[in-house]
Amino acid sequence: MRNLSILSAVRLRPPASQDEGQAATATPPTPPAVFDVCQVGVVLRAVLFVQAVLAVLALFVATGPADWLGQVATLTGGALPAVLLWLVAVCALHRRMARWRPAMQYGTGAVLGALAGLYGCGLLRVTGALAVAPWVASALGGVLFSAVAMGWLVLRASSRMPAATAAKLEDLQSRIRPHFLFNTLNSAIALVREEPAKAETLLEDLAELFRQALADPRDSVTLADEIGLAERYLAIEQVRFGDRLRIRWDLDAAASSARLPPLLLQPLVENAVKHGVEPSPKGGKLRIRTERRGARVVIEVTNTLPPLRWAEQPLPRGHGIALANVRDRLRLLHDVQAQFRAGVDQDNYRVRIDIPAPNRE
Repeated sequence: MRNLSILSAVRLRPPASQDEGQAATATPPTPPAVFDVCQVGVVLRAVLFVQAVLAVLALFVATGPADWLGQVATLTGGALPAVLLWLVAVCALHRRMARWRPAMQYGTGAVLGALAGLYGCGLLRVTGALAVAPWVASALGGVLFSAVAMGWLVLRASSRMPAATAAKLEDLQSRIRPHFLFNTLNSAIALVREEPAKAETLLEDLAELFRQALADPRDSVTLADEIGLAERYLAIEQVRFGDRLRIRWDLDAAASSARLPPLLLQPLVENAVKHGVEPSPKGGKLRIRTERRGARVVIEVTNTLPPLRWAEQPLPRGHGIALANVRDRLRLLHDVQAQFRAGVDQDNYRVRIDIPAPNRE
């Protein structure tokens, strides 16, 4: 943990992705798999989808409600283990399949689907639920399920890139809005003669923000990268607001390798400065906290609220675009494993994010 007030004259540590330069000898990242089933949300949706299909199929042969329930229970006894077997097998082969060509990945998924279908049929035959085992139909049913599942996962994964690109463009547009850019440049000009070191650092921080916004799209970055970017942004705002901006960092090193969508934390920090510090003549306090709690990582951005008595007119309210953007991008990356909450907490406005913690080495 640490408590400190950022001064732009202090040279900040660059994000982890910059450490030791972007050396030409860096190892290229492993290409992503065509489809990824290693998520709780995917498992839940697959099970619910199969249950819905079984419930509809049972209606064709059931003679009444009681018979329908019996048919669903019987079919579930074979189909559910088969689905879970397919999900476990594909997840276990995830890293290896990521190095294969897409056609081979699809083929492997289909073969595993056929084997899972045969396994479910065998369970029903062994338990006596089926007098005659439909082996061919079960294998083809497994292939059909795997094809539907893989197709949905591919479509879901392809939706991430346009969303990430649009989010980067929106973030870039908001960051280069004239008042922020002009205030930053004016602050640098004012410092050039009296404190050139501060002016140089301020311009470096501004350049780094733009470099990140214009970088190639990535699915995710580490929390340490996002913290480093937020430090640079707040270093710029510290020059502008001086003692009016009071910053507290409570960072847990065990949470630093958690994965986030890129440029996720900086808009939250910018919102906190814009709505919590800028409207108040006395300034305000900003706190960024990270903590690892078992299998979860908690990220909080808290800012004090300006006193209403200082406002000559009603304080402007945001449109919630940044918060909605953060929520949607978290859902794309972590699905149901991510939680996002934002709202007033006594005299503060608090944004809290819960995401899965990285595996311990």
